[in-house]
Amino acid sequence: MPCVTHDDAPPLADLMPWSVAPLRPGRAWPQGPDPASLRARWDALLKADGPDREALFEPTRARTLTSAVGQLPGGAGGTGRLARAEGACAEPVRVLAAPFDEQWLIPDHRLIDTARPELWRVADPLQVFTVETGAEDTPLLATSLLPTVRTGRIRPLYRRPGGSEPNLAPGLLDHLGVRLGARPTAPDVLAWILAAVRPDLTVPLTDDPGLWSAGVDLGRRMLWLMRRDGDRPKLPGGRRPYVRAPLPSRPVTLSYDRDEETLHLDEGRISPVPPEAWDFELAGTRVLETWFAVRTDPAEPGTLAAIRPALWPQGWTSELLELITVLALLAELRPLRAGLEVRATVSATDLGRAGVLPPSEPSRRPASVLDHHEEGPDGQFALL
Repeated sequence: MPCVTHDDAPPLADLMPWSVAPLRPGRAWPQGPDPASLRARWDALLKADGPDREALFEPTRARTLTSAVGQLPGGAGGTGRLARAEGACAEPVRVLAAPFDEQWLIPDHRLIDTARPELWRVADPLQVFTVETGAEDTPLLATSLLPTVRTGRIRPLYRRPGGSEPNLAPGLLDHLGVRLGARPTAPDVLAWILAAVRPDLTVPLTDDPGLWSAGVDLGRRMLWLMRRDGDRPKLPGGRRPYVRAPLPSRPVTLSYDRDEETLHLDEGRISPVPPEAWDFELAGTRVLETWFAVRTDPAEPGTLAAIRPALWPQGWTSELLELITVLALLAELRPLRAGLEVRATVSATDLGRAGVLPPSEPSRRPASVLDHHEEGPDGQFALL
């Protein structure tokens, strides 16, 4: 991790002022690693009547079968009461459900206790969401997907769709441009934040152009691996993981042979798997074990969550191989982050004198996004 000193480094909460609390799903079954299972769960819910439908739904104080809620931004999901709902399931969307675990979610506001519509309004291919993890080695995650991770606050890079209006303290880019001799972009600042952020979520800023460039390059590499968009990450030849023995149709155990660098799924074998990938933890939890458990731990019989693939899908194997690669490559960057010893030569006091900090109150609130209609409860138009 970057060297921690008492040098008046500004807090992330001031550099990226607008943040949103994590989503609160309220029930597990609308989310999962397999979209076909989500559609089957929806169909099973609608085939049930009365008390059976209510039990399957798993009502909470925030959502019942008679809750009246508006449509999620983007037009996903219906707005009629679930007690009389019919029709097809809203097409599942890809989300970041846990650290480094991309799953699927039914985008229906009636199924989610607290969906944070303000995040849905700004989600698009140009958006990057940062998520606080509470972990020392990796304080922040970054993702292009809507995060449903239940950890810390979520900070979008942009306040509006289309990559407009960066979620940065007003005047920060101009001030850094003066200090560095060249104005950085919003993605540059995000890359620096990922590389330099400390466990206490302060971010030392530098006016050394060479150090800034090195930190931004490191952060861009981290961002590329976390987002997993564009070219797929690969380990060097001879270090790439492959399936050496076919995976069983329904694996139930996961283990690791450190001497042989082999991951065992029952009698199935994947190798080489670097120890750094197996040992990669976040907040004390081994990422690979958590990923596997989500897909194999039994659900309570008779619940919608128990509807899942009967056999291990081939797509999960591809995802596992890529996850091993991503974790191994990210582990290689941890020593580089630790060696990025930054003293805050652009301090919070400096930013205060320049009028950059504290950020204005409007910058801490979501921007008005009025470029489309949003359907309210029972088909009415929502007033924004």
